[in-house]
Amino acid sequence: MSDFLFGNDFFSEFERMQRQVANLVGGGFPSSLRASRYGAFPQVNVGATDDTVEIVAFAPGMRAADFNVSVDKGLLTISGERKTAHETGAEATRAYAQERFAGAFRRVIELPQSADPDKVTAKYTNGCLVITVGKREASRPRAITVQ
Repeated sequence: MSDFLFGNDFFSEFERMQRQVANLVGGGFPSSLRASRYGAFPQVNVGATDDTVEIVAFAPGMRAADFNVSVDKGLLTISGERKTAHETGAEATRAYAQERFAGAFRRVIELPQSADPDKVTAKYTNGCLVITVGKREASRPRAITVQ
C-alpha cells in the first residue's frame, strides 16, 4: 500500500471515512438535532414524558452563567463558550494532544409542535444542563370515559 493514496496514517483515514458513511446514512441522530456532526459540543439527550420535553446537555466544568438558552419559532438554542481547562501565564503548558473542547459552541434542537415555548426552565447541576419544556394542554393525553 502506498503513502500516496492514504497518507501516513491509515487508521485516521479509515476513521474519517467511517464518519462520512455514518453521516451519509443519518449518523444515528434524530433529524430534530441540528449540528449533529461528529464530536458536537455539548452532547445532548432528548426525551419526552406525557407533560414535558426533556433536554439534557452534558457540559462538565462550566457554570450556569456560561450558557445562553433561547426558544424561537420552535427551535431551542443552547450556546455559550467553554474556556480552556488550564490557566495561561508565563509558564503556559504547550499541548501536544488535546481532546477536551474549548471555544464557542451552539446547538439547535427542533421542538415538537406540542411544546409550549412559554413553559421553559433550565438548571445546571453536576455538569449537566437540564432543560424542561412543558407541553400545551391540548396536546396532553387524556382518558375518555366511554358511556
